[in-house]
Amino acid sequence: MNILIKIFIIYLISVNIASFIIYGVDKRRAKKQKWRISEATLFVLALIGGSVGSELAMYIFHHKTRHMRFVIGIPCIILLQLTLLVLIFRFIL
Repeated sequence: MNILIKIFIIYLISVNIASFIIYGVDKRRAKKQKWRISEATLFVLALIGGSVGSELAMYIFHHKTRHMRFVIGIPCIILLQLTLLVLIFRFIL
């Protein structure tokens, strides 16, 4: 396996784990009515590759599941990222 592909896979795993944890932290802070992580930050985490971790965290922690921006937005980001991956692997690699 190409070293760049290995690095990319490690990156995706790392950013998804980070995204999952950050959603959990935000949920805990919401319950304790403490300072929160911004919705923009949560979306950026999804956009930079943590969309699967974001989606899992939303439903495991029951966090942001009433916000249509997240319910629709995160799956759309996943679809966009999957499309880009297919195009990259099909035409570049």
